[in-house]
Amino acid sequence: MEYTGYLNFMKALLQRIMLARVKVDGEIVSTTGPGLIVFLGVEKGDEVKDADYLIDKIINLRIFEDEKGKMNLSLLDTKGEMMVISQFTLAADCRKGRRPSFTEAEEPGRAEMIYKYFVEGVKRQISKVETGKFGALMTIEMVHHGPITILLDSKR
Repeated sequence: MEYTGYLNFMKALLQRIMLARVKVDGEIVSTTGPGLIVFLGVEKGDEVKDADYLIDKIINLRIFEDEKGKMNLSLLDTKGEMMVISQFTLAADCRKGRRPSFTEAEEPGRAEMIYKYFVEGVKRQISKVETGKFGALMTIEMVHHGPITILLDSKR
């Protein structure tokens, strides 16, 4: 696939959480305990190598407190859980006008493939990984811990 954009990169918005729950059509589809919720945005031109980079960065990012209260531990160190939510709106371009443009978001079929690749890669290293439902309208409940919110991208 030809790379068309100049700002395109896979984005992950992570938040440290105490718990998270996802509902679709009023039914709970997944729950997690302490760890991270990751909103993953796939843009045109993104590849599995972008997912690999983000997997490694996220699970090793030292954003959990050690016994001295310093952010010195990773998700791997704490044996935390992860919730992964597909989030095409992270590809929003709001530079012109008042309505976001999503033209740089990857087409759904390819985005879902990369999203599933990301989830499977995380599952190989994290004991509990849950997801929302790709492409569905979801209700997400979480207890944010910190607050700690970090935006990562695969190109910076």
